[in-house]
Amino acid sequence: MTDIEKLAEILSNSTSAVFFGGAGMSTESGIPDFRSASGIYNQKLNQTFSPEEMASHRFFVSHPEEFFAFYRERFVYLDAKPNAGHLALAELERRGILSAVITQNIDGLHQIAGSRVVYELHGSIRRNYCVECGAKYDVSFVMNNKPVPHCTRCGGVVKPDVVLYGEHLDNDNISNSIRAIANADTLIVGGTSLIVYPAAGLIDYFRGRHLILINKTATHADADAELVIREPIGETLSKAVALIE
Repeated sequence: MTDIEKLAEILSNSTSAVFFGGAGMSTESGIPDFRSASGIYNQKLNQTFSPEEMASHRFFVSHPEEFFAFYRERFVYLDAKPNAGHLALAELERRGILSAVITQNIDGLHQIAGSRVVYELHGSIRRNYCVECGAKYDVSFVMNNKPVPHCTRCGGVVKPDVVLYGEHLDNDNISNSIRAIANADTLIVGGTSLIVYPAAGLIDYFRGRHLILINKTATHADADAELVIREPIGETLSKAVALIE
């Protein structure tokens, strides 16, 4: 039996599977892995910044123009479409096999693909709000109002609803994710190196039967997994779903 066939067999017998995914889930949609970026030189500020520094709450507050220029270029990929993996997960949910998707990605592609129960640990580029009055704005507002988007109601800065470095994760998302993983019979971990905490620590709550890792590189959880697949995640999930009757 191949790994794909084994994955299909496990899923066909699951009723509360959960998918926990990271950046590798979206690379097949043309969205690069943020962590592969190197230091960025900013001429205006005459300093070299790491991507982590420029994606921090401190940088958002102290250098808003530079933050939004970086954000628009490196975080927002509006032409990206759901890949075969996103569509496969949505199909598993429709069939009553998958109970939730937990993602570290902010692109919103799971929802576009049709998934309904999605916990976005790091927020979403598709939601934005005024830091002063809380008014909500879509992604086009942030993209089109340069250099810094300001609220049309009160003039406050409009911030993307993404978790920046130095900010805490949303408590409700964490609680819902823990509950979903704790109640899962199968946990598929895909496209994540499992080095970003606290998100990576969520898999410690899994008490189910089948732990599956789909990732191109090794992770600290590989030794505990029933199945480790080193193939592209979209292709793997799509082939497995096609085998489920």
